[in-house]
Amino acid sequence: MIRVVIADDHPVILLGARHALARFPDMEVVGEARQSTDLVKLLSSVPCDVVVTDLAMPGGVHGDGLPLISYVQRHFPMLPIVVLTMLENTALIRRLGEMGVVAIVSKSDDLAHIGLAVRHVVHGLSYAGPSVRALREAFHTITGRKGRAGQNDGKEAADVRLSPREIEVVRLFASGLTVKEMAERLKRSIKTVSSHKTAALRKLGLERDSELFQYAQSTGLIHLSSPEASREAAR
Repeated sequence: MIRVVIADDHPVILLGARHALARFPDMEVVGEARQSTDLVKLLSSVPCDVVVTDLAMPGGVHGDGLPLISYVQRHFPMLPIVVLTMLENTALIRRLGEMGVVAIVSKSDDLAHIGLAVRHVVHGLSYAGPSVRALREAFHTITGRKGRAGQNDGKEAADVRLSPREIEVVRLFASGLTVKEMAERLKRSIKTVSSHKTAALRKLGLERDSELFQYAQSTGLIHLSSPEASREAAR
């Protein structure tokens, strides 16, 4: 049996994921969590083979989004991760791939894809649900970049490395400041700040401000306050 721990802050999604995995006779849900504190406690005490986790789970002491994924990878390095998310954001999908997450399923797809993703990762294979594959294909069509699911070529990885100034602008934007307010705080011209924001959108392959906010929130940029932390997030 493949032992699975699932984590999501919505009880309905937890129930749906459990029912979806119950359709696979070789899988057993051995634990559920609704935020990072409970998830880490579960992983520390309950033997499991795969963790299926949402990205956006506020409230836990270990955070959520990419910082939580990074925490799980550091403390449970042999545990495969399936990310289950509602955030259909190209930059986040690419960032997860750079971090080594090879299985991502969108909540907008049939939850049966969770079980398929679990089967893939236990055998060391990558898996992307239909919506995630569509996002990747659209990105590659627009940019002309090609690559296998969950992987990026060197050029793409370099392109998404924001400069410290771009990260600073994205962080302030996500905190709710206008371009004018950011310019005043950073003591730069409105044109310069706007250029940094536009460059960040372009590098990340995003089109809308709402997507940039999602990216900042899920990567932890909103919580960065020091130049050192900002430089670390760019790596």
